Amino acid sequence: MFKKILIANRGEIACRVITTARRMGIATVAVFSDADRDARHVELADEAVYLGPAPSRESYLRGDLIIEACRTTGAQAVHPGYGFLSENEGFARDVEAAGIVFIGPRAPAIAAMGDKIASKKLAAKAGVSTIPGYTDVITNATDAARIARDVGYPVMIKASAGGGGKGLRVAANDKEAREGFEACRVEAKASFGDDRIFIEKYIEEPRHIEIQVLGDAHGNLVYLWERECSIQRRHQKVVEEAPSPFLDDATRHAMGAQAVALARAVDYQSAGTVEFVVGVDRSFYFLEMNTRLQVEHPVTEMITGLDLVEWMIRVAAGEKLRFAQADIKRDGWAIECRINAEDPLRGFLPSIGRLVRYQPPPEVPGAVRVDTGVYEGGEISMYYDSMIAKLITHAPTRAQAIAAMQQALNAFVIRGIASNLMFQSALLRHPRFAEARLTTAFIPEEFPHGFRAADVVPDDPQLFVAVAAAVHRAFRDRAAGIEGQVEGHELEVGEDYVVLGMEAPVTVLTQPAQGGCDVRIGDRTFAVRHQWRFGEILLRGTCNGAPFAMQVERPGLKYRLAHLGAARELTVLPARAAALLQLMPFKPPPDRTRILLSPMPGLLTEVAVHAGQEVKAGERLVVIEAMKMQNVLLAERDGTVAELLARPGESLAVDQPVLRFL
Repeated sequence: MFKKILIANRGEIACRVITTARRMGIATVAVFSDADRDARHVELADEAVYLGPAPSRESYLRGDLIIEACRTTGAQAVHPGYGFLSENEGFARDVEAAGIVFIGPRAPAIAAMGDKIASKKLAAKAGVSTIPGYTDVITNATDAARIARDVGYPVMIKASAGGGGKGLRVAANDKEAREGFEACRVEAKASFGDDRIFIEKYIEEPRHIEIQVLGDAHGNLVYLWERECSIQRRHQKVVEEAPSPFLDDATRHAMGAQAVALARAVDYQSAGTVEFVVGVDRSFYFLEMNTRLQVEHPVTEMITGLDLVEWMIRVAAGEKLRFAQADIKRDGWAIECRINAEDPLRGFLPSIGRLVRYQPPPEVPGAVRVDTGVYEGGEISMYYDSMIAKLITHAPTRAQAIAAMQQALNAFVIRGIASNLMFQSALLRHPRFAEARLTTAFIPEEFPHGFRAADVVPDDPQLFVAVAAAVHRAFRDRAAGIEGQVEGHELEVGEDYVVLGMEAPVTVLTQPAQGGCDVRIGDRTFAVRHQWRFGEILLRGTCNGAPFAMQVERPGLKYRLAHLGAARELTVLPARAAALLQLMPFKPPPDRTRILLSPMPGLLTEVAVHAGQEVKAGERLVVIEAMKMQNVLLAERDGTVAELLARPGESLAVDQPVLRFL
């Protein structure tokens, strides 16, 4: 067994590998860029080596620097995590040539499966079901449109070296095919250094289901059941679960057998994933093989009891698998939610900055797990992906795992940046998700106009009113106890209040009680009991004896509350003050319709127009790069550009003016 390994990655996955290595008694070496000097993975590792500037091409993608770091620290092996160099055949070869062990599959397997065109041909030869399409390289947008017509719309336009949703578009007509081809080529070149594109048929009502495989150097290969990954946004997975609620045992075993056959065809030696698209009739077709650890590997670990990182290390060290296919159990149900730094209320645009508050829910062995690479006070950088953490729950049944996830999301506190916590709660509370009627189009079908806070309807809206009133009463009681008040003019607390911010003003009666407050709303009484302290965000307590958790903040005179994905902003006032507030004039926001604002922080990579140019609705204006994704801003209507307010190469802040129209 290795005495020391280097993790050629950052963030959550680097911390994940360090955790297992430490349990195995293996020393670890972290690598870091300028942006990650104070990162959590650097702190957790036994040693750390500086690589270079923040852009990944100058640091985490520099295989030569990583190999040199192994030499200087004496690391015997490299774990690449996922992303960056994890599926880079050249890096794997260079590592082996340097006398260092690559903790992953051998370079020929990476090469065979990393090229999506070649891998489809190899899969077909191995007897694996494949999707109809055009697997030769396409060189220009005109050919792409012609080939797409021949295959038959809709089609998937995909980068041969792609992954993680980059270099992938769905096209339904010639225009979308041409535009998708160009966009995929740019993204693929920037992300993978390989701009080869191919086209295949898009399966209607598809599910994305993948099989986890594990092999050793002694010819042993097994599959560790499947993961349902159909809940996706822009081809990026959002929620994953194991097992799939859709498969029957016959299909499950057939997919597993094909996955193993493909892995055997390339002499696969490590953990890997064979991805399939599954139709409504449970027909399944090979998509690609990821020759690395998957982001969603924890759900497989939860239902099998196996540590995949540990087995990657053991296999790399030459050990045999200690179990056969018949030994692999499937225990209960696991769900994973990816917690990302993005704002669902602003079209899921990236959010960067400091984590002012970061309180994940408590971990419970075998039930609640949090894989993260950040900490309170740390920075979310614009240079890397948007993942903050992965939240995983495990329970005997799917319904129980969903309920546990809802409670865990409810208790997850993130402030300083936007996150998708509210959106994740909305997904899990959706009736269609509960019924497991899932496809990869779930999100665009159920949220066609994007996500809005109003999409999450609270189970009991009056609970928000009761908690706001109880907290307000606590503030008033504390203020009444302040020493030094002028005699005869002491603060009068009062019991009657009006709560504003719901559909209509709500009159409440508050009565202090041991450990909380009784709140009367109409003919209902809410006995709110809690141990909440002033300044805390998470309020845990009971209401009429039932436990609950709610996030509570007090910006100014308002109370901002969040519970199970629903949010309300309420004001609690005496009746007279509430009546006067209703009379206050509303100040409209300034007119900014003639200014194009950057909807996200990022790098302005292209300005496609110039001052004085007339533009038509839908015409390309600028391209902003953020968290490794190209975001194209289009003209909303016809107009004339008056002046450019930012230049290519400039780093933009949210709502920074980019150009002005006449």
